[in-house]
Amino acid sequence: MASGTSRDVLGRGLRVLGRAIREQPRIFTVAVTGSVLFGLLVIASAYVVGGVVGEVVVPAVERGEVGGGVLALAAAALFGISVLRVVGIFGRRLGAGYMQYRLQAAYRRRVTRRYLDLPLAWHHRNSTGTLLSNANSDVEAAWYPIAPLPFAVGTLVMLVGAVASLFVTDWALALVGLAVFPALFALNVVYSRRMAPRQARAQRLRAEVSGIAHESFDGALVVKTMGREAQETARFAARAGDLRDALISVGRLRGVFDPMLETLPSLGTLAVLVVGAIRLRQGAITVTELVSVAFLFTVLAFPVRAIGWVLAELPRSVAGWDRVRRVLDTTGEMPYGEVAFDPATRTPATLGFDDVHFGYEPAEAHLPGAEVLGAVTFTVPAGKTVALVGPTGAGKSTIASLAVRLVDPDSGRVTLDGVDVRELTAASLAATVALVAQVPFVFDDTVRANITLDRDGIGDDEVWAALRLAEADGFVAALPDGLDTMVGERGTSLSGGQRQRLTLARALAGRPRLLVLDDATSAVDPRVEAAILAGLRTPGDGGAPASILVVAYRRATIALADEVIYVEQGRVVARGTHTELLATVPGYVDLVTAYEQAEQEREQKHTYEEVAPVPSGLEMEMEVDR
Repeated sequence: MASGTSRDVLGRGLRVLGRAIREQPRIFTVAVTGSVLFGLLVIASAYVVGGVVGEVVVPAVERGEVGGGVLALAAAALFGISVLRVVGIFGRRLGAGYMQYRLQAAYRRRVTRRYLDLPLAWHHRNSTGTLLSNANSDVEAAWYPIAPLPFAVGTLVMLVGAVASLFVTDWALALVGLAVFPALFALNVVYSRRMAPRQARAQRLRAEVSGIAHESFDGALVVKTMGREAQETARFAARAGDLRDALISVGRLRGVFDPMLETLPSLGTLAVLVVGAIRLRQGAITVTELVSVAFLFTVLAFPVRAIGWVLAELPRSVAGWDRVRRVLDTTGEMPYGEVAFDPATRTPATLGFDDVHFGYEPAEAHLPGAEVLGAVTFTVPAGKTVALVGPTGAGKSTIASLAVRLVDPDSGRVTLDGVDVRELTAASLAATVALVAQVPFVFDDTVRANITLDRDGIGDDEVWAALRLAEADGFVAALPDGLDTMVGERGTSLSGGQRQRLTLARALAGRPRLLVLDDATSAVDPRVEAAILAGLRTPGDGGAPASILVVAYRRATIALADEVIYVEQGRVVARGTHTELLATVPGYVDLVTAYEQAEQEREQKHTYEEVAPVPSGLEMEMEVDR
């Protein structure tokens, strides 16, 4: 793989640059125009300097006096060329920087948009660190050569002009230029080919280091409570060491080639002086021409490096582009249909599962997948509450994901009011159904922003109504700034129960016609949970009634449901009322009894903690939301 990359990196890198030029042609034209202007003026300045030396300085030295008018004219010429060179530099740098940052911003948006279009199954196969790297460092790497690219293009024009001027001046000096310039280009090609595998490995390791860091920070609670700080530090240090070694390898190669790239133009200048002195003695050239050519080689040393910068960054650009393109070219997005419900409809929706089969894709494509759900058929009637009960791993959360179309079934249909959810528009689906997940996610923003999410038609009155339904208005009103209180990253300033009630209020604020609760009140006190569910069944405060599918564990919660669906190993085993299942399904009895015993033990623990002394300031919220 590495050898293949080294062989074709130049062609692939040039294709990446060609894509950039096609996407930003006007800005590139401005940048290249400035660069070409600079390059031509570099050649002009060499001949002006040669003219000043040969026609002004040398005669003045021979005569022992300097003519003021001639000096003023020479100074004006040099000053004018300098001003125009500054204009060229400004246009080149402004255009190159603007083009680079526009491309980076555009592709960050494209990658992020692609993430949102791809199904959860794809996200399950890709670590968060890799996704962050794709949208950040990989995008930056892909377009990094854009900054020196206009300079390099202008330099090529300048080299052509320089070689032409050398031939006009003297064929012997031109041969020196023809020897030096191709040698520079060949050295850069060898450099880029050797750099390609090193840059690709470094780019991959950047993503892995980012992934490990994100995983460790995100799982800080587990790391600290399980005493895994040393092990996680060692795991991160090992991969960071690999990245260090890869970057040192890149730097070592650059350290070898950079002096060579610096030396060649200097050797060219030395060769020009030697050959030029011989030609001057032969009378083939004048002092003016020799000084002009020598000065030209001297000032060309820096611009020629621009070509080296582009070629040196091509391996990194190709590596970054390959990783970005892998995301952009990924197929499997979930297209939406054209059917839209009437926005004015506020009646509860009917959810239907019709012979639904589903299996998650394996993490590696060559491994077989396992079916999670098989032949699942049930209905949540309009305005009714259906509880989904089953042991761990039975497929309850998968059913909840299918209900809100986070994933699509392998076969069968999931319907809302008889319409396949795959036929609905994205806006209509989002307005009709809301999911409150098992693990609440809260943005690092205000309470108000977390509930409204900038959705139209949700003012403070609607926010408070949703908070009251979620039994969250009390603690929000007690916060220092009320709705304007910043909750911290992932809601760190809130307890677990508060975060769950906040995310429930977020769902309710949109007044969905179907509410899916995936164990969404597990961190809430049973009394509060019962009040929430009772309020959802008969919402006041102007709230619209909704059908409810709730993944439930507690007996009190299950008993509130109009119907209970009991699932085992991805299949509906029984359905009926709570009382009916207690009388007819032994597995259901064992499960509910086990949950109830665990709940009683938790309540006994709470009672003990209420009697025992606790540190000041922690009592109320810990007991409510533990």
